[in-house]
Amino acid sequence: MTKKQKQKKKTDKSAIFLRIAATILLLVGLALVFNRQISAFFVKQNQASALNGLTAEQIADNQKKKGMYDFSKVKSLGINETLKSRVKNTAGAIGIIAIPSVNLNLPIMQGLSNDALSTGGGTMRADQKMGQGNYPLAGHYMTDKGALFSPLERVQIGAKVYLTDLKKVYTYQIYYKKVVDPTAVWLVENTKKKIVTLITCVDGGTNRWSLRGKLIKTAKASKQNLGMFKTK
Repeated sequence: MTKKQKQKKKTDKSAIFLRIAATILLLVGLALVFNRQISAFFVKQNQASALNGLTAEQIADNQKKKGMYDFSKVKSLGINETLKSRVKNTAGAIGIIAIPSVNLNLPIMQGLSNDALSTGGGTMRADQKMGQGNYPLAGHYMTDKGALFSPLERVQIGAKVYLTDLKKVYTYQIYYKKVVDPTAVWLVENTKKKIVTLITCVDGGTNRWSLRGKLIKTAKASKQNLGMFKTK
């Protein structure tokens, strides 16, 4: 091989390397720019998968599984977490929450694992029971107003919150809405009053929106009152 041919081969390799590097940088840049949109896409797929054809029998089985309640292990929501949860798809719904006034309709998940919080609202205590005492739920805030607990910031005092295990439908009415710091663990503690507590991030994650609603009605699940919960 002549010196000129060697030089041309070296130049070709450099050009190929530069093209590969440029492609990688472009893909990384696009991922950073569209991080939230991609995460929201996977989250909505998780939600649809968890709610599609959900039955009371499946909920009862999912309730037997153990949830993760270590608050220190909760990670911020990004592409990696949502993609992993989509691939694993191990989190099973134990109920559904609906707030019609802000078009929120989500599966209720057992615990605070990444899989659970990449799908819906997660229970915050292992012993909590729907319709009894304090039923706290936590969920991620996303800029996409249709994803996870983002719509909570638009919920007004007096709004109705509906929970169901597909056996009963529990109706709550919001009476409390306040921004608190992350150390407000009293919001998770059980109470004698029958309430629901909803928590999500605000101020870039430095604080929390906290909402509470009192139980005003319990009804047996029927085709009519389950209509607001999109299970199919």
